[in-house]
Amino acid sequence: MRASPYLSLMLSLGGCAWLPAHDPSQAWVDLHTRQPSELRAAKVDDRVLEDRRFFQISPGRHELQARLRFSVDAGDVGPQGPPLLRDCQLLLEYADFAAGQRYRLEAGNIGFRAWSKLYDAQNRLLVRGREGRCGEL
Repeated sequence: MRASPYLSLMLSLGGCAWLPAHDPSQAWVDLHTRQPSELRAAKVDDRVLEDRRFFQISPGRHELQARLRFSVDAGDVGPQGPPLLRDCQLLLEYADFAAGQRYRLEAGNIGFRAWSKLYDAQNRLLVRGREGRCGEL
């Protein structure tokens, strides 16, 4: 018996998390990092977010807070040591978020240090974030 194409599609998408529709009166910030790191939205202007998969914000100036979790390889820690899991706060301020525009927050690490950058839809670097508190998990 053959499965319908719709059933196959639904099963293949079963692990995907649906994002809400983008409000055109808001700016949207997608989050990107390399696996196995994990990047999550945390706060906008000290307001805790319910959905940590993205930022959807009003136009204008905002401070974004995100959390980056990553591991530091044993070779960076010492001989024969286990990898260390790190959790870092990333802070980014940008003054010109525009309604209806999409942005991309990229984050990663170099050794124990986390970094972040905000890009516009044309892949232009707008601002670099700064590292806040970091610690072991």
